[in-house]
Amino acid sequence: MTSGWTDERMDDLKHQVDELGRRMDEGFREQRREVESRFERVEGRLDGMQQSIVDLHGAVSGLHGKIGDLHGTVSGLHGTVSSLHGTMARFAMMLVVALIGLTATQLGLILTQL
Repeated sequence: MTSGWTDERMDDLKHQVDELGRRMDEGFREQRREVESRFERVEGRLDGMQQSIVDLHGAVSGLHGKIGDLHGTVSGLHGTVSSLHGTMARFAMMLVVALIGLTATQLGLILTQL
């Protein structure tokens, strides 16, 4: 069986191939627009995440400063407590000496009365 390609069949095939090419081009353009749109959304999310990281860094830096201030306050309190400890130790020693003196005085009074 022999089939011949007439000009009409060739023109019909050309139109079908042209239509297929046009649909493919349009499909590729649509895919490109969709991919670009998705990339733009991803870039927007990344920009938001980057801003969140910058904000978090600022908050952590602020906390670092507050922790430094707190360390200074605790160091100052340590000095105050150490000073208070020394005062209390001297007071206790003075009290012991006073009690020994009182006891000696009382003992001296008792012995002079005998």
